[in-house]
Amino acid sequence: MKNLLFSTLIFLLPITLLAQRPKSEEIESLKIAYFTQKLNLSPDEAKVFWPIYNDMQSEQNALRKERMQKMISFRKVNEIDNLTDAQVQSLITSEFDFKQRDLNLDKKYYSKLKAKLPIKIVGKFYRAQEGFKRELLNKFRGGQKN
Repeated sequence: MKNLLFSTLIFLLPITLLAQRPKSEEIESLKIAYFTQKLNLSPDEAKVFWPIYNDMQSEQNALRKERMQKMISFRKVNEIDNLTDAQVQSLITSEFDFKQRDLNLDKKYYSKLKAKLPIKIVGKFYRAQEGFKRELLNKFRGGQKN
């Protein structure tokens, strides 16, 4: 009986540990609930906000995916010392390019939100984004605030 219990625990432990890691769908659900609460949008405002937000998320996710692909190839290189100066420079300027493209997306969607919604709601959105990041970090670091 003890062997059966031990075997069951050994089998379930990795599943339990994996279940504690946040999944992107879970994070997105938490984010939507958080924004819904913090922005307090009217039904008409919500009809405007959520499609813009979804488009923004889609473009940001595509950019992050592209960036991660580049970073994966960089991680395969053991040491920067093994790269040529031109390769190192290329990696650095590529990172600058991704940061600029991310900033351009922020500006693009700021303009879209500002054109369709009151500026105070736009301000609440940007504040809510930062607040959500802090709460998410606290929650998944083990320092959950409840």
